Amino acid sequence: MAGFVGRYEHSLDIKGRVILPAKFRAQFERGGYLAQQSEGCLALWTPGEFDRQMAVMQERAESGRANRNRARLWASSSHEVEIDRQGRMAIPAHLRAFAGLENEVLVHGAIDRVELWNPASWAERVLPEESWLLDGDDETDAKE
Repeated sequence: MAGFVGRYEHSLDIKGRVILPAKFRAQFERGGYLAQQSEGCLALWTPGEFDRQMAVMQERAESGRANRNRARLWASSSHEVEIDRQGRMAIPAHLRAFAGLENEVLVHGAIDRVELWNPASWAERVLPEESWLLDGDDETDAKE
């Protein structure tokens, strides 16, 4: 399977839809699943990857109350989506609120899924890690 890579900036329209980059659309011809993801973003899964995630969640749910509740939250917030002819995908209001999506949306590949971020949240939570590319990775350098 080819992974999802790349970063794109889009805007929500007045109906709460965002354009999925053309590069990603072919893998969502049969639709996809949008779910809450850690760190306050949304994950868009292909049907096959979503099935794998459900199996992982089911297994975790059997290991205790906290994991059962996490699986319940994840499943109850997940939403099946379709991509229209113009490449737009409607994002339900509760998912837009969770991710803080109001106007601008950062859509990027995250290897096995597509993530949707509020650009300010991305800058605060993820972008600081970019320094390892500039400064070098101390853990990797120590091994060499």
